[in-house]
Amino acid sequence: MPKMKTHRGAAKRFKVTGNGKVARYRAGKSHLQEHKSPARKRRLRQDALLSHADRHRAKRLLPNGR
Repeated sequence: MPKMKTHRGAAKRFKVTGNGKVARYRAGKSHLQEHKSPARKRRLRQDALLSHADRHRAKRLLPNGR
């Protein structure tokens, strides 16, 4: 059986934490920030965790726990 390949698109978007949860970046931070409040932009800097249901799908794309 050959090795499983990491899905490169998922590897660039997600990272697996030490406890096995999957972190993602928040959407809405790449452009059009002029009208967003500073508090909202600060919140967008923080990583978010994938939901429990999505975590299983993402971990299938990241077989090496990247």
